[in-house]
Amino acid sequence: MTDTKLKIAAGLERAFAKGGFAEPSVDDLREAADVSLRTLYKYTPSRADMVHLALEHRHQRYIDLLFTDLPEAPDRALSAIIDRVGVWMETEASHGCLFHAAVAASPGDQVLRDLLSRHKVEVATKAAIATGRQGYEIELNLILEGLTQSFTLHGAKAIAAAKRLAGGIPTHSNP
Repeated sequence: MTDTKLKIAAGLERAFAKGGFAEPSVDDLREAADVSLRTLYKYTPSRADMVHLALEHRHQRYIDLLFTDLPEAPDRALSAIIDRVGVWMETEASHGCLFHAAVAASPGDQVLRDLLSRHKVEVATKAAIATGRQGYEIELNLILEGLTQSFTLHGAKAIAAAKRLAGGIPTHSNP
């Protein structure tokens, strides 16, 4: 991704995370991206393209936060992933999952549905590999998604509960 496109993606992500998908005007989005209207439309010719680029950027930031420099021990890696989801929720997603919000705002957008699905599958797959729990991607998805949905209600208690539940998933691949 070019520096300009990365700058636009970061600005759009911030704008949509702050104002939702319906509220920010194109001028608000242009201002958040800190580029001219012409440059914004060069890289994202439509509002849908702006949303897609913002979510691609968010996906990569989330993946980087969760899976960079994890402990090698499977149980410690899983605990670290859960803690990092908690950090993400505290700092980046106080209103819940931006991917789900995007699909809710535009339920007929198949590209958004595909982005949501790819995001969730990739997180669960990477978590399974990083923790030696291949074959338990659905269980990991349920725990991590449950954490993102319940964090706004329960905070640190949701993290502790996710760790308790995750402790019941074996580290072998025979579910």
